[in-house]
Amino acid sequence: MRDLAGGPRVLLKRLRELMAEPLEPQERLDRIVHDIAQNMVAEVCSLYILRADSVLELYATEGLNPSSVHLAQLRLGQGLVGTIAASARALNLPDAQEHPAFTYLPETGEEIYNSFLGVPVLRAGRTLGVLVVQNRTHRHYREDEVEALETTAMVIAEMIATGDLARLTRPGLELDLRRPVSFKGLSFNEGVGLGHVVLHEPRIVVTNLFNEDSDEEIGRLEKALSSLRLSIDDMLSRREVAFEGEHREVLEAYRMFANDRGWVRRLEEAVRNGLTAEAAVEKVQSDMRARMLHMTDPYLRERMSDFDDLANRLLRQLMGRSPDDIASSLPKDAIIVARSMGAAELLDYPRDKLRGLVLEDGAVTSHVVIVARAMGIPVAGQVKGAVSMAENGDAIIVDGDEGSIHLRPQQDLEAAYAEKARFRARRQELYRELRNKPSLTKDGVAIDLMMNAGLAVDLPQLAEAGAAGIGLFRTELQFMVASTFPRAEAQERLYRDVLDAAKGKPVTFRTIDIGGDKVLPYFKASVVEENPALGWRAIRLTLDRPGLLRSQIRALLKAAGGRELRVMLPMVTELGEIAQAREIIDREVRHLSRFAHHLPTSLKLGAMLEVPSLLWQLDELMQAVDFVSVGSNDLFQFVMATDRGNTQLSDRFDPLSVPFLRVLKHVADAGHRTHTPVTLCGELAGRPISAMALVGLGYRSISMSPASIGPVKAMLAELPLGELKALMADNLAGPAANLPMRALLHTFADDRGIPL
Repeated sequence: MRDLAGGPRVLLKRLRELMAEPLEPQERLDRIVHDIAQNMVAEVCSLYILRADSVLELYATEGLNPSSVHLAQLRLGQGLVGTIAASARALNLPDAQEHPAFTYLPETGEEIYNSFLGVPVLRAGRTLGVLVVQNRTHRHYREDEVEALETTAMVIAEMIATGDLARLTRPGLELDLRRPVSFKGLSFNEGVGLGHVVLHEPRIVVTNLFNEDSDEEIGRLEKALSSLRLSIDDMLSRREVAFEGEHREVLEAYRMFANDRGWVRRLEEAVRNGLTAEAAVEKVQSDMRARMLHMTDPYLRERMSDFDDLANRLLRQLMGRSPDDIASSLPKDAIIVARSMGAAELLDYPRDKLRGLVLEDGAVTSHVVIVARAMGIPVAGQVKGAVSMAENGDAIIVDGDEGSIHLRPQQDLEAAYAEKARFRARRQELYRELRNKPSLTKDGVAIDLMMNAGLAVDLPQLAEAGAAGIGLFRTELQFMVASTFPRAEAQERLYRDVLDAAKGKPVTFRTIDIGGDKVLPYFKASVVEENPALGWRAIRLTLDRPGLLRSQIRALLKAAGGRELRVMLPMVTELGEIAQAREIIDREVRHLSRFAHHLPTSLKLGAMLEVPSLLWQLDELMQAVDFVSVGSNDLFQFVMATDRGNTQLSDRFDPLSVPFLRVLKHVADAGHRTHTPVTLCGELAGRPISAMALVGLGYRSISMSPASIGPVKAMLAELPLGELKALMADNLAGPAANLPMRALLHTFADDRGIPL
């Protein structure tokens, strides 16, 4: 084969001319494979396109039997071509027929060819087809030849993406790019959303692929890289990490990538092969994403997200795009699709246009999910692959009940979900009718349904949901969405607004609960913890940094002047922590009294029961505080030794299992025995089936997301509590305790027409 110095440039120049000519799609493909074969001195060049039914169809060939075009087919994973498509990796073989994956297609007449080079046709890391060259001689194709074929494949990918090949598709068979696709993830917030995709960090679509002057493009690339590096250095030097929604360590990784010579060299090579700087970034980004998606190491997979973000920033630099461009053209039914995002970033989107959120990462307790839940939008999480398979403007359905999404759904599926959404809307109307009615069981027992909150955006929902008060106000969310520690004045203003909005209803403020999975980008721990969930967090942290707790307590005392103040301490492990916190509170009360500040009419101090050690100090705990709140999320995590963010374990243990229900009953009984109010705050309270169980255990106050109050109140109105208590008492003791409680509760509800 001849020396290919300048070969890729000549080939790309010819492709550019072909793309500009007014040709029919099949003729253009035929000319493309002919010119590739001629340029690479190959006897065969073939293009296979991936269809929606996961079949690779031969769309054009030079050298094989021309009558096999649109007839020769391979399944995804079948043969060498199917292997390349499934793995998104090139194959370079001197003797293809010796490879274990080789499959002979007699209609093509390819048995006489030995050497084989095949590359995936990739777009955004997603395989759309396979491009192959073959020769009779036994030879190993050179690295520059592989690079030339990969660059050509990228141009073909954009051709597929523009829809030029749609006319060549047989009726009933769509190309892979536009096919409907469904993903199953985890339910992070209930509800159904129908709308159109808005990629949180949209892939920049490169339309200008070919350069006229490589040296000029290299100059543009170097200028953009320099600008990118300066912006990262500037963020690091000013520590404005939260502005970008990233942690400092991530920006350090970005700086490492931006200065990586290997990455820059690959970009420069792609430009010298004839691509524009933007197309070079797109090609290298797509190649690297396709390779790294197959890595099993979670650390390396996480680095891929860092690299993706960096490449998108570089593309925006090159194309003069602002990250705010997407917000200005947001559709009225936007469903945000993101790998991950911060709570502040979600709040940047106008609430009235949001219909749902899809996350590839995250956990049900991530603060962005907590904010989304407060906004009342359905959330599906751990939906791997959603970002690369979606395009801005694609129709999408988010099923928050099941944790699934449907991209580009078929008409009948969309109609079914539209009816489901209408049904939910009718139910919500029913719940609104219930909001001003008392929360009573069928046999007249009053249950206080409180709501969880944490931001100003939550406050209007107190009246809309008909909540009896705020059972948990997460004060840390104000810290999480800020770029620096909120000043005492800002804290006081928020707390006063919360109490004003409550209009006399009780509000329980939890002191700042950071650490674990709640990281403040501007607050660095001195030690990296192997297991932060069991480490320096919540009350442990604030007692070690008393200035934090003192300024928050002072803000709370001033905001609650003339009203009752309820303060709750998170993650209490032993009673000495309560005594230390009470001493700090008393000191602040004395300080404000000295300066004649208007103080609360009463101050009630409570503790969150999340750590199992308190189960053996219950009577002493009830005497040490004015009230207790059970944090069911953390308590379940610690009792069952289950990391709640671990998706492999998330469905393994049931919170309605007998052991955990016995723990919860033990706490409720202690509250009744000592006449200490006990509330449960957590995911358990927000689902009618588990709320029913809690009421049956003896809880008379539960706190949940505002959207859950209507369904739980509707359930209570049909609940014969006396019968439920007898059922649970029988089945939590003795041999019957081996029966699955969830199934028993469902049967109980079904038999009595209780809506769940």
